[in-house]
Amino acid sequence: MDQLNVGVIGVGHLGQHHARLYGQLPDTKLVGIADLDRDRAEAIGQQHDAPVFSNIHELLGAVDAVSVAVPTTHHRDVVLSCLNAGVHVLVEKPLASTLDDARDMVACAKQHGLILQVGHVERFNPVMDVVRGIVHTPGFIECHRLASYQPRGTDVDVVLDLMIHDLDLILSLNLGDITQVEAVGVAVLSSQVDFANARVEFSGGSIVNFTASRMSTGRLRKMRLFQSDLYLSVDFQTRQGIVYRRADHVNDMSSVVEESIQGTDEEPLKRELQAFVRSVQSGMSHGVSGEEGLRALELAHAIIDSIHKSGSPEPFSQSMGSSS
Repeated sequence: MDQLNVGVIGVGHLGQHHARLYGQLPDTKLVGIADLDRDRAEAIGQQHDAPVFSNIHELLGAVDAVSVAVPTTHHRDVVLSCLNAGVHVLVEKPLASTLDDARDMVACAKQHGLILQVGHVERFNPVMDVVRGIVHTPGFIECHRLASYQPRGTDVDVVLDLMIHDLDLILSLNLGDITQVEAVGVAVLSSQVDFANARVEFSGGSIVNFTASRMSTGRLRKMRLFQSDLYLSVDFQTRQGIVYRRADHVNDMSSVVEESIQGTDEEPLKRELQAFVRSVQSGMSHGVSGEEGLRALELAHAIIDSIHKSGSPEPFSQSMGSSS
């Protein structure tokens, strides 16, 4: 396929960066943007020399693929419109707000033979390239994702807003089936849960503790991992990490070797869009597929259900993962 004609639907906080990067990639041509806020759309369109379309149906007639970065509650309607028009879609995370909506989207993409990918951008953090070569049989993982309060994100709770980044990352490590979910959460400033903590057990023996908050005084994006031969600490903001490995015994004492790891300076979103473009061009998924986005959403909803049941342990239904 020659240069791909692409568009962006929703050019707010995230969508504006999709427009910027599509305008830079050699394999794409940004042919239009659409947003309900006409003034906003005009401003972004002028920045990137892209036409502004008054409705998405006119835009869909001019593109091969689109990024969808509208509020989560509108994902289903917008994405189905794109897919039914024969357009490949990259939709920002989470895939949808409800499981039924997400399943409809995945089924529609499959029916039309189109690429549907989900913007779990942390998968494309360069430090993960290093981490994947280190992790094999973790016993315990702890993920922290904290942010200050932003009213724009409160159309969904903190599990779907922030924690889902780490849910997708952990699921991508292939730790086995989920056997147990236990969670607690608190609504603080919004009508949704703003702080959540979840403990998830996997059939391979791994236990993962997730903490997400949008009530913090600063940003934190860290993961700590413990396995039989090493301890790993990763900072996703700096793309740095430290590995402590068990070395040979010296004088009947165990010694520890410390190693620093560093991801490249590549922009994660740029890598994500490049993977989406490759997927459309090749017909094979190089990004986070709709099915993978659905699996992360299923786990998120199991956590949300557990929170609503006052944090009591919630057995994970193995049937939840069978829809892909």
